[in-house]
Amino acid sequence: MKRPLKPDEQKIWSMVAATVHPLPGRSAPKKPMPQTLDAPARIEPKRAEEARKRLRDALEGIEPNRRHRIVREREEIGARIDLHGLTQDRAKAALEAFLFRAFDDGWRAVLVITGKGVQGDGILKKRVPDWLGEAHLAHVVAGISEAARHHGGAGALYVALKRKPRE
Repeated sequence: MKRPLKPDEQKIWSMVAATVHPLPGRSAPKKPMPQTLDAPARIEPKRAEEARKRLRDALEGIEPNRRHRIVREREEIGARIDLHGLTQDRAKAALEAFLFRAFDDGWRAVLVITGKGVQGDGILKKRVPDWLGEAHLAHVVAGISEAARHHGGAGALYVALKRKPRE
């Protein structure tokens, strides 16, 4: 039977775990939420933000083998959308319509081009993963991952779509 770690053991383990890096081509494992007995009271907006972050973290990372197939174009990228030059509202609407259409057409992987922004900090680059993690897209989006360099690199995302249920 395993015993829970003592606080000083937890601190040492977190320092050790912080030095570990995934092998090339592998994604980093999900970090478990630290369990504390004296967690401060959270206000409602922070709770909503944490819920969005959990949804986004659940999406992070397409399975490594599937991502490899997409990068090597063994799994076809069914469609692409370029969000350059769109406002946030128009980009979000276009992205959602695009994803629902691709899902209905039976595509399993799509490419979303956000651009990097002027200094690599573009607003669409930051916002699109949050949008993909929203609850109303949970039945469509299986995972997201930064695109390979030849598909746009840091300025694009692979979006893995779930299988359409048989009717």
